[in-house]
Amino acid sequence: MPAMIIDGKAIAEKVRSEVRVRAEAFAKRVGRKPGLEVILVGEDPASQVYVRNKESAAEKAGLRGAVHRLDGETSEAVLLAKVRELNGRDDVDGILVQLPVPKHIDPLAIVDALDWKKDVDGLTPHNAGLLWVGRKGLRPCTPFGSMRLLDECGAKLDGARAIVVGRSNLVGKPIAAMLLERNATVVLAHSKTVDLDERVREADIVIAAVGRAEIIRGAWIKEGATVIDVGINRGVDGKLIGDVEFKAAAERARAITPVPGGVGPMTIAMLLSNTVDAAEARAL
Repeated sequence: MPAMIIDGKAIAEKVRSEVRVRAEAFAKRVGRKPGLEVILVGEDPASQVYVRNKESAAEKAGLRGAVHRLDGETSEAVLLAKVRELNGRDDVDGILVQLPVPKHIDPLAIVDALDWKKDVDGLTPHNAGLLWVGRKGLRPCTPFGSMRLLDECGAKLDGARAIVVGRSNLVGKPIAAMLLERNATVVLAHSKTVDLDERVREADIVIAAVGRAEIIRGAWIKEGATVIDVGINRGVDGKLIGDVEFKAAAERARAITPVPGGVGPMTIAMLLSNTVDAAEARAL
């Protein structure tokens, strides 16, 4: 039987509707909208698109959104000063510095400067630590969205065997922690893992987050597994493809995300959700 195609666009819209309701309730109670501020440094075309989408999504979801566009020659000191300014503003609940930043700026220094209570991308060491010790905090948006997709498609996580292929701080490591939190037995693998195919064949849940086109072959997927493909790559024909060989995998999986239209729409939706979470926590 063909796999269930997990519709990330529809689920993201569901999350955005939830955010709108919560944002309206917050505004009535506190007297202002939840505030999200994005800092964009330079002219990276992909970042420009992402930031425009975030600005538009925030407005539609009932948040107050603002973008600070700095030129590519902006110094690290100036960027740090902007972050600290936003840290100190009471009307700002979430801060996101769009990555990548220009090469002369240390991204770790910028992340470290963020107020962890406003870190709506969940990247600060403080929020990462809260995640790994099982305490409440702001979660990285893409892994958070991937977990929502697993829940929406009815994946059984308690006791399941899961493999996360990819070990980045942005996706691989945090989603491994989230799966552990939900009582899955997790293998954290990567492109150098020996016998990767055998490890994938054992998994009930497959999370692909390497950034290498079709590194996960469809024949490796266990019958009835759930597959979340976080990868976004350009195929030889110029079309977007994931880290999983989609067509072959869909013949074996129970449920699978497409690329595009799977995980991608969830990232901004969870950013908005995180912003309301941060606003509510700061208003207590």
